[in-house]
Amino acid sequence: MHTKSAPRRLTGIDAARGVALFGMMSTHILPLYAPGTTEATWTALVFSGRASGLFAVVAGIGLALLTGGRFPHRDRTLSADRTGIAVRAVVIALIGLVLGGVETNIAIILVHYGVLFLLALPFVGLRLRALAAWTAGWLLVAPVAAYLLRPLVAAAVDPPSVGGNPVFEHILEPGTLAADLFLTGYYPVLQWLGFILVGLVIGRLDLSRLGVQLGLLGAGVLAAVGARLLSAELLGQGGGLTALLATPDGRRYPLEAMLDVGLAGVDQSGSWWWLAVSAPHSGTTPDLVHVAGSAAAVVAACLLLTRRFPQALLPLSAPGAMTLTLYTLHICVMSWADTLVPLADPLLLLWLQVVAAIAIGILFQRVRSRGPLELLASGAANAARDGRAEARH
Repeated sequence: MHTKSAPRRLTGIDAARGVALFGMMSTHILPLYAPGTTEATWTALVFSGRASGLFAVVAGIGLALLTGGRFPHRDRTLSADRTGIAVRAVVIALIGLVLGGVETNIAIILVHYGVLFLLALPFVGLRLRALAAWTAGWLLVAPVAAYLLRPLVAAAVDPPSVGGNPVFEHILEPGTLAADLFLTGYYPVLQWLGFILVGLVIGRLDLSRLGVQLGLLGAGVLAAVGARLLSAELLGQGGGLTALLATPDGRRYPLEAMLDVGLAGVDQSGSWWWLAVSAPHSGTTPDLVHVAGSAAAVVAACLLLTRRFPQALLPLSAPGAMTLTLYTLHICVMSWADTLVPLADPLLLLWLQVVAAIAIGILFQRVRSRGPLELLASGAANAARDGRAEARH
C-alpha cells in the first residue's frame, strides 16, 4: 500500500513489513521448543505471536496511508477508498483460500487478513481522537467478549472450527467458517481487529516528524514491557498461574512452558485468569497490548533508521514491499520442503528463503515493478476505486 507523497516514510514501513515477513518465516521453519525439552527457543521468544501481529499492525498503517494519512479522506473520496479496500480484501482472501488447499502445517493468515480489511471499513474515516478511543476500548473489551462467546459458539456450532486452514469447501459450512475466523481459529479476527486499529492510529500520526517517531518508539516499548510485567504480576503474586494449573487443560499441558511459545490448542475457558496471560496467540488484553507495543516500537525503529538514508534497510524494505507474493511463495516452498527425505536443515532452509526473498525484492525494485500478487490486488482495488469515483461524478 503505497502513496507517492512520502517515499521515505514508506521505506521504513516496508522495512517493518519485511521484519514481519522474516519473523513469520522463522517461526514456520525453526523449532519453537529446544529438541527434547519444553524450553522455548530464541525464535519463539523473539518472534512467536509478534511477527504476525506486526504484519497486522503494518496493514493498519497501510490502510491509514491509503485513506489520507494524517487527514482521513471524506465523502466521495472516502467512499471510493472503501470500495477499493473491499475489493483488495476479497482478492487477498481468495488467495488465502487457494493457499489453504496446499499441504502444509502452517497457519495461513490471508483469509483472516481479508476479513480484517472488511471489518476496518467503518473505522477508516475516523479522525485520530475517535480512532484512539475505539482502539483502547477494543483492546480491553474484545478479549472479554471472546472469552464469553467461545463456549456458546462451541455448544451451538458443530464443528466449532475448520480444523486447519480455510478452503473453498468451508464456504458451504458458513457457521463453522465464521466461528473459526472470528473466535476459534489461529488468528481470531474479533481480537485481531485491535492490531488493525492500532495500525490505523499510527498511520494517522505525522510519521515524518522525528518527535513522533521517538514518541512512538517510547510508547511502544512502554506498552510492550508494561503488559508483560502486569501479566507476570497477576499470574505470580495474584495467584493466576496456580488457578490456571488447576483447570483441565492446565493439568493436561506443560502450561508454564507454553506461556512463552503460544497457547494454540489450549481450551482457555473455565477460569477468568486466562484473561491475565500474555502468551503469544492467547488473544488477551495483555497479549494484544504487548504485541501492538512491540510492533509500534519496530515501526518507529525502522522509520528512525531510514530517516536520513531511505535505502539503509534495503534487505528488509525491498522484500517488505512485496510480502503478499513472497509469503505465498514461502508457503509453497515449505509445502515442498516438508516432503523431502531426509528433511532439509531448518537453518539452511530459512537462510536460503531469506536470501532469495531479498534478491527477488531488490530485483523487482530495480525494474520498478511490484510483485505479481501485489499488482493483482492493487490493480483490482484501483479499478474498483476509480470506477466508484467516476460513477459518483
